[in-house]
Amino acid sequence: MSATTAKARLARGAETAGRSPEELREIVSHWGAELELAPAEVIIEWAAATFGERFCVTSSMGDAVLAHVASKVVPGIDVVFLDTGYHFAETLGTADAVQHTMPVNLLTITPVQSVAEQDAEHGKDLYKRDPDLCCKLRKVIPLQESLAGYDAWATGLRRAETHNRVIAPVIGWDAKKGKVKVSPLARWTDEQVERYIADNGVLVNPLVYDGYPSIGCWPCTRRVAPGEDPRSGRWAGTNKTECGIHS
Repeated sequence: MSATTAKARLARGAETAGRSPEELREIVSHWGAELELAPAEVIIEWAAATFGERFCVTSSMGDAVLAHVASKVVPGIDVVFLDTGYHFAETLGTADAVQHTMPVNLLTITPVQSVAEQDAEHGKDLYKRDPDLCCKLRKVIPLQESLAGYDAWATGLRRAETHNRVIAPVIGWDAKKGKVKVSPLARWTDEQVERYIADNGVLVNPLVYDGYPSIGCWPCTRRVAPGEDPRSGRWAGTNKTECGIHS
């Protein structure tokens, strides 16, 4: 689905009133512990039954594991993909392949400004001078706006990825977005992900096999040597470890 069509769809969804923040927090309080040890498929099934069309999946297209799991449980589910304007060609190709090979409704979201427009306002290569602001403009704000029509969103966040994510709840409350944050794969190990990919023939971004175990925008992502922290190639040479979506 084109970015223009996706934004129109999301705008229509935002017009439909969802649950209040109080109601959503109550859902998290009640179901968080209940679903902590549930299989990913059960978690997604619960979210779809609880929130209906006001539930979506997000994907950065490092792989299509979460989209694949969700599509088996809820064929036609909305999968939100942020096209930052700085993605590797392989990432865009993975998104295109997901759209054409899986029973999902891919919604490609773009920032308000193109890269050229951002350069004109903030100066060229903002990612070098202020990576936090660049991520905010090209990732955090667009995602916030794209989730306006949803009460809950699923992310591929896993506790095994970084020390910052070891306490990520399976069902949590995202206070900044005012949404229920669902992480069906939170408890999955790297080995479980690899086994699921192999057993189900799941699409994987080819960069994963070329030294990029964690893939972001091309200007801020580097290859990682064997044995290094898989996320050490993200914002290499800086103290930055997260784009802001999960913080």
